Amino acid sequence: MSEEKPYYKTRLRGRGQITLPPEIRERLQINEGDDVLFFVNENGQIVLEQAQVVDPEQSWFWTQKWQQAERESRADYEKGEYFEFDTAAEAIRFLDQLDEEEAKRHAEDQV
Repeated sequence: MSEEKPYYKTRLRGRGQITLPPEIRERLQINEGDDVLFFVNENGQIVLEQAQVVDPEQSWFWTQKWQQAERESRADYEKGEYFEFDTAAEAIRFLDQLDEEEAKRHAEDQV
């Protein structure tokens, strides 16, 4: 028994414009002004997806440098190479101690 699939018809207008049926817009969770992506999948089918737009205030997270640091952090975590603290004050003391040790090594290297 074949599965019955809903089909939606639209018409190509001037300058290549189409109107997406409301059921498709709802399924994609898109609204007027949203970006959509088209691509051809491995089966030769044309696929339409909602474009994931990055908020400009969060674009730093997607930079190559930050993503590399994320991968390194994940690898350290998976190897168990991390520290845990019960309070923020403990973490700050630990970081201050690292800074002091680094400054001491730097001063010794200058001699």
